[in-house]
Amino acid sequence: MYLKRRLREDLFIFKSLRFPYVKKTSFKGFRYNATIGIGGNIGDVKRRFEHLFVALQKERSLDIKATSLILQNPPFGYTKQDDFFNSIMVVSTNMTPQRFLQYLLHLEKKFARKRSFANAPRTLDLDIIFFDNRTISTQNLKVPHPCWAERESVVIPLASMHR
Repeated sequence: MYLKRRLREDLFIFKSLRFPYVKKTSFKGFRYNATIGIGGNIGDVKRRFEHLFVALQKERSLDIKATSLILQNPPFGYTKQDDFFNSIMVVSTNMTPQRFLQYLLHLEKKFARKRSFANAPRTLDLDIIFFDNRTISTQNLKVPHPCWAERESVVIPLASMHR
């Protein structure tokens, strides 16, 4: 069940058992903290987020530390598509940034992500927003995520975690 609240005419927030979530005890054996943006707009996205949470909980190579509320917001870029649902997850891991990116791409594929064109509708989108306090600029990975501070789909969920 989700509690829904309107923020603005075009923005809604949702809360559930796992969104937002804060782990009360933390395992300190992981080297890195990563902030992941999660999103999607095809099918039952909120339910997919719940399934993603469970899948990540079972993963031994990471630990979910916290999640944000879920934001429903209009698309940007390609606007002729359904609204997106977005949230943030903070995890601890021993995976290197490149290995972590490969893991997230694998998860997207597992959740039926198809890449057709930029800003296209999608079942699940997983982006590394931050990886510790690192700055990374390679051909396939930019951290912090470019333009994160200008996107309500990142800023509002992220702000909800720091209240």
